[in-house]
Amino acid sequence: MNNRSVLAGLNLPAIQQAVKYIVYSILIVNFFFYVLNDIELAEHALQDGESFLRWTTTFATTIDELAWFMLLFLFELETYALSDEFLDGIAGTLIRGVRLACYAFLAHTIYAYSSNVLVLIQEVPIVGISDLCQLAGQEISYTYNLAYTLVDQSNCSTLTTGNLFYPVDSASLVADAAGIAISIQLAWVDLIESVVWLMIVLLIEFMVRLQGRGISSGLQITAANYAKPALYAALFVIVAYWATLQHWLFVWDELIWIAGFALIEANVVEWRDELKESAPQTLA
Repeated sequence: MNNRSVLAGLNLPAIQQAVKYIVYSILIVNFFFYVLNDIELAEHALQDGESFLRWTTTFATTIDELAWFMLLFLFELETYALSDEFLDGIAGTLIRGVRLACYAFLAHTIYAYSSNVLVLIQEVPIVGISDLCQLAGQEISYTYNLAYTLVDQSNCSTLTTGNLFYPVDSASLVADAAGIAISIQLAWVDLIESVVWLMIVLLIEFMVRLQGRGISSGLQITAANYAKPALYAALFVIVAYWATLQHWLFVWDELIWIAGFALIEANVVEWRDELKESAPQTLA
């Protein structure tokens, strides 16, 4: 039996849909891990009386993930589940309006990450503190590489041998020189990753809008198809960086999100092929 016979015997559309459901289900499970991470950060970084903006900034990852889930769901509806005729009506307008609101949430994430970078790069050592044990028993947590430990007399001498300590975007979080350096690096990576993803999804939005108008080829679509591989390559560089710091949840989640949007891209390509097939044929 040759390869073509094997492929002919497979229900490829059903397999593709099964893969979609598996990927989307994994993303939902990952989301709850991120919620738990944000809750842990809030327990160490937030104090009584914090502003609403401070709370939304602390839970920026949770907000970001919710917006991405909504975008993924809406793109799945528009590029696969719903017909072009149905999308020409009020449903299409509603979907695009909700997607616009999702972009506003993503803009908030970029703002939060930008603010975090600006704060961290301006942090200076805490005056008069040369030993972590000086902060023991003050409800202050030591952080290194996104791990948080409440400082007390039993652990203060084992957490670090540093003699310079920096606040980490909070009066209740401190890091030594090495810790603040990693915090700054991670903050930059978060910002870059969020911008890259926003550029990818805007390119998908652009192509969906063009194809919604019946445009399936041209310079604009060609340029978008060349730009996206470079953006995805940037995401793989970020994945490699997280792997060096052993943030395996980040690595796993990023790869699954890439797979999720690869499936949306496949929907877009399939839709484009249908448009080309339905386009009027001209005689040579």
